[in-house]
Amino acid sequence: MTISEAVLVLKKSIPLAQAEDYDNVGLLCGNPNREITGILVCHDTLENVIDEAVAKDLNFIVTFHPIIFSGLKSITGKNYVEKAILKAIENKIAIYAIHTAFDNDYLGVNFRICEELGLKNQKVLMPKKQDLHQLEVMVPIDSVEKVKDAMFEAGGGNIGFYDECSFSLVGKGTFRPMEGSDPFSGTKNVREIVKEAKIAVVFESYKKNQILAAVRSAHPYEEVAYQIIHLENENQYLGLGRFGDFEEAITEDDFLKYIKDKFNLKVIRHSNFTNKKIKRVGVLGGSGASGIAAALSQNCDAYLTGDLKYHDYFLGEGQMLTCDIGHFESEQFVTEHLVEILSQNFTTFAVSKSTEKTNPVNYFL
Repeated sequence: MTISEAVLVLKKSIPLAQAEDYDNVGLLCGNPNREITGILVCHDTLENVIDEAVAKDLNFIVTFHPIIFSGLKSITGKNYVEKAILKAIENKIAIYAIHTAFDNDYLGVNFRICEELGLKNQKVLMPKKQDLHQLEVMVPIDSVEKVKDAMFEAGGGNIGFYDECSFSLVGKGTFRPMEGSDPFSGTKNVREIVKEAKIAVVFESYKKNQILAAVRSAHPYEEVAYQIIHLENENQYLGLGRFGDFEEAITEDDFLKYIKDKFNLKVIRHSNFTNKKIKRVGVLGGSGASGIAAALSQNCDAYLTGDLKYHDYFLGEGQMLTCDIGHFESEQFVTEHLVEILSQNFTTFAVSKSTEKTNPVNYFL
């Protein structure tokens, strides 16, 4: 399998279109036509991770954080980013970043945090306003299933945990072939009345071209009649953060002890106690101050994230225990989770979890 073929599999499993606009996801460096010897999964692609890949003869690195985040004008090895990229290029190693595409994924970063905590009734904390559209296409009755199959194969009709979703309405269509046409049926200059179905499917905007190409390929008509409608629906299965409930409420003190044990933490920074029991918990891996208001609006009793600033701790309004457990610490399950997902998709070569330390934060206790 080549790197470009592996990238197609990765994009299907975790679509890059889910990523935030500011993010730098996808293939960051490497020859797409090179054959893969194996995959190394890491949190950050530092020099020591590149060395590990070389030692293990793994030439494709799937990283959570992108090593290239701001525009590079040269790569000469003058800082830790350029040193890592330069070493990867010199050793013919490709780097693929997944970051907020996995943050926003329904079964991604925050799903895993909630699973580790044992939270029930999970929902997305901040649903992503994704460009959703509905395609309506008119098809002769005998070709309905063929066109639907083509639309589904191209990614149309996916709604949450359901695929091949569509709606059909049968009616009568008219057309008159003019000079220069090559009609599938009918006589030139004579109005035809045919039994047709209008097929409607929902799709994400980034799939538009591939779905239209599939429809045109499967459709028997020379001219395909269709319309695309923009939808205002939120995608409840895509977005940042997550919240869920414990089966039984626990005290704030017991909650902090539980979190410290689950995440193997040495310290937790938190707001003042609210003197309420903890039942509903919101989470957002990484830098998550942006999710405090959403967690409060969902009646969360506690909120877990990283990189909080002094004034962020006031935003809970005394109604929610706000906890900073650390950026890396909140994302610590990412590499293991990615290895599990990739191992299911790539069965012909090794998928390994990096053993190198990339977290730059240390504690003196």
